[in-house]
Amino acid sequence: MTGVSDRAASVPLVTRAEYVQESLAGLDPAGSGVDPALPLYATTFVVVDLETTGGAPDGGGITEIGAVKVRGGEELGVLATLVNPGVPIPPFITVLTGITQAMLLPAPPIEQVLPSFLEFVTDAVLVAHNAPYDVGFLKAACAKHGYRWPNPRVLDTAALARRVLTRDEVPNRKLGTLAAYFRTATQPSHRALDDAKATVDVLHGLIGRLGGHRVDTVGEAIEFARAVTPTQRRKRHLADGLPKVPGVYIFRAADDRPLYVGTSGDIATRVRSYFTAAEKRARISEMLAAAERVEAVECAHSLEAEVRELRLIAAHAPPYNRRSKYPERQVWLKLTDEAYPRLSIVRALAPTDTAYLGPFRSRQAAELAAAGFHDAVPLRQCTHRLSRRTTMPACALAELGRCPAPCEHKITPEEYDDRAATPFRTATSDDPAVVVDALLARIEVLSAAERYEEAAVVRGRLVAVLRAAVRMQRLAALTGIAELAAARPAARGGWELALIRHGRLAGAGVSPPGVHPRPTIAAIRATAETVLPGHGPVPAATAEETERILSWLERPETRLVEATDGWASPVAGAGRFRDLLTKAENGGSAKLSTERS
Repeated sequence: MTGVSDRAASVPLVTRAEYVQESLAGLDPAGSGVDPALPLYATTFVVVDLETTGGAPDGGGITEIGAVKVRGGEELGVLATLVNPGVPIPPFITVLTGITQAMLLPAPPIEQVLPSFLEFVTDAVLVAHNAPYDVGFLKAACAKHGYRWPNPRVLDTAALARRVLTRDEVPNRKLGTLAAYFRTATQPSHRALDDAKATVDVLHGLIGRLGGHRVDTVGEAIEFARAVTPTQRRKRHLADGLPKVPGVYIFRAADDRPLYVGTSGDIATRVRSYFTAAEKRARISEMLAAAERVEAVECAHSLEAEVRELRLIAAHAPPYNRRSKYPERQVWLKLTDEAYPRLSIVRALAPTDTAYLGPFRSRQAAELAAAGFHDAVPLRQCTHRLSRRTTMPACALAELGRCPAPCEHKITPEEYDDRAATPFRTATSDDPAVVVDALLARIEVLSAAERYEEAAVVRGRLVAVLRAAVRMQRLAALTGIAELAAARPAARGGWELALIRHGRLAGAGVSPPGVHPRPTIAAIRATAETVLPGHGPVPAATAEETERILSWLERPETRLVEATDGWASPVAGAGRFRDLLTKAENGGSAKLSTERS
């Protein structure tokens, strides 16, 4: 390795490199160049220490750098140099370190030192005692002088010592205390290279203690050094032996009850993350305290994993899952089957129901959509069952002109059906233009009168109607297909395959690279689930499952292999109002343009 500058010979610069730089093939996206699964004995560490002027990291202030590169207990290289900070040295720093102004005058500035240092730390884990302090100065110097910080993985020996050593062993985690405890060959002296060498021995001593905590890799050591709870530390063995494949994981209690169900493209990595400092959710901490084992369900690919997760959550309602727990709580808005039909909110659809909208995730959402229809078309709002023969007294809505008074037979059943019921049927199954235009016109009137709060209420009802209609028609387009086979390129070659029947995932698999997927599809079909559809736009699965399948199918890389029926939506369906729906959902103003997509 070359010197830092032409003046390097005049300052106490020491560089020695006896290592071979590894290839760039192992570089990870974060730029650290170190695989977190690398065993500690095979990891290259650069242990660094800085001396500074004592100020805040502002791109300067570094007076000395000392760094030692080690791997497997063997020293591979050393870098040490004084650095001219360009500012006077405070007297107390001179007293503490012995570094004087005269020593720093011939030293190179930090911008000349950085290239050699950054090359020295390439493909290594950076180690320091109280690492945030040293790393903060180095990052600030790189930013000030236009060098890209390589973002290496960082291990803090002070933090690691707090996790490994008890108060009975050491009274504090100062470098001098730890050096005395581990009997380091070099004693700290507030000089960068001495302190870096002492930190090397401290690091090796701490690594020797990590085996008892089942910490074997550099990634585990970094996570272990972070602030994790005693429960996370005690239960981290639950992640042992899990497969690194797509699938579902289930945290189970001592009585085998499912506590939490999740999904991941890599079960082992995802479950391990629950035992790191990154996991801070209070409910998950509570769940981990009760968990006794983790069960893994391997899946062919991510879609199958997502679907299995939904089904398991729906079947067991794990207490620590918040979403997708109660699909049976969805509701529908339907048109009743009587002489003068009205809107009714129901939990399930009957085979005789022909006009409906949904499913809605809550009763409140269904009521909001119903209010939108009542604003747009003259559907009666009373709950009486009206007769074609006998009349009933009219309500206040009839007197206000907001109901055609079918109770008093002021309108025939045929006229009522044409004016009130048919627009609902058309809006839900085909074109909602009549309802949309009526609600937009009402919004315009209210906005013109500066009744903006009322206009916002109507806008909310428009959103509820359109959102439900778009969703239902999108679901119905897929669930009307008896069988559909689709393929998506797998990350490692081959194809991810899915067999879908009436919007339900009936089978899944992966065809190997270099093999035509059709034989695999045939095998999946032979063992696929038999699906007997029910009634409605989601006849064989939950709406959420069908929507997950739709998202997978609509990815640009997904290919439709074959289908028993055409996959299409109405030409003048609710989907053409997507832009209007987005505008209404995001609208800061109650006024909406009447232009429709």
